[in-house]
Amino acid sequence: MDTRTVEPRYDSGLKAGLRIAVVTETYPPEINGVAITSGRQVEGLLALGHRVQLIRPQQQHDDQPIRNEAFSEILIRGLPIPRYPQLRLGLPAAGRLESLWRSDPPDAVQVVTEGPLGWSAVTAARRLGLPVVSEFHTNFDAYSAHYGAGWLRQAVGGYLCHFHNRADLTLVPTRELQKTLLRAGYHGVEVVSRGVDCSLFNPGRRRPALRTAWGVGADDLVVIHVGRLAPEKNLPLLMRAFDAITASRTSAKLLLVGDGPSRAQLEAQARPNVVFAGMRRGEDLANHFASADLFLYPSITETFGNVTGEALASGLPVVAYDYAAAALLVRDGHNGLHVRFDDGDAFVKAAVRASRAECLAHLRQRTAASVSHLGWRTAVERLVEKLHTAIARKRQHAKAHAKLDSAAH
Repeated sequence: MDTRTVEPRYDSGLKAGLRIAVVTETYPPEINGVAITSGRQVEGLLALGHRVQLIRPQQQHDDQPIRNEAFSEILIRGLPIPRYPQLRLGLPAAGRLESLWRSDPPDAVQVVTEGPLGWSAVTAARRLGLPVVSEFHTNFDAYSAHYGAGWLRQAVGGYLCHFHNRADLTLVPTRELQKTLLRAGYHGVEVVSRGVDCSLFNPGRRRPALRTAWGVGADDLVVIHVGRLAPEKNLPLLMRAFDAITASRTSAKLLLVGDGPSRAQLEAQARPNVVFAGMRRGEDLANHFASADLFLYPSITETFGNVTGEALASGLPVVAYDYAAAALLVRDGHNGLHVRFDDGDAFVKAAVRASRAECLAHLRQRTAASVSHLGWRTAVERLVEKLHTAIARKRQHAKAHAKLDSAAH
């Protein structure tokens, strides 16, 4: 196989906007943090005048690629992911990607996920000498303990480190995670944070009709959790905190927005004060957020947690552990409450405190304003800066190799 490097479109790309190959195994309309973040990034890149080639698994049998002057899709075969049949794992496609990029090389390759498709993309880009930027979205090594496979944690962690160290840069959403990965042996870790769509998520989307459908009145408390209903989300602690809240606020309801492998078990408990809203997206999701009163997020496996910012933008105080998005966005006693990481007793106490009418009213006054300055445009501009950094480094590396080759001959 000819593995000689191609000549990326550096000069023309930098003048007229970059051409970026985005490779991901999940993308809207799929609903999860990675898909939503990727969708926002692609929208932002296009809005800034860049061109995007999106490479993803085919989501449905009749799924057809979208193609226009600025945006083109390449659909790859995939297989359903165990426990998440609505998602698909992209099959290996290094040969196809290498052929595609050899004939029409992008300025940079942005690899979002670490599955077989992501590995193929890194492999193809490295063979062709293309700049590669990877993204670290999910603590898959931490997930293993929640699925009865804790013995795999070290192996999964080793794979993730090896995967990302094959890229020129690895992007993470917080400096906290950057430090963690650098200590674990990752190289070239840079921070690109996330945005919040405050035009979509805002207190003005509160809907009395929704609250009526949930069986609550204007003064009743609705506690909401938005996310996968899965073991890694620490749902037993959520239920424990809600039970503690209902000891004093007996009419409170818990609204669970999302779906996942733990839903059947939760529904089997048949609790009348728990409402299962299922998967929601777009304005419907925003209406559900704003129509609740308090957001509880007990997860201990997040790299960020976009829902934290969305809850605040919707006017909801947040109770969460002091890490990931909560460490950046939640000011304790100002727009929510945060507690020491993985201290379940402290989380329950904070949830009860935040649910009290006086405390809740105090915290709600500052929630939306606290994130009103966080837009996706700024986050995407930061992403573009990092893509330029990877391009410049690859160009310098290529020049250095060319000089060495010239000297050798």
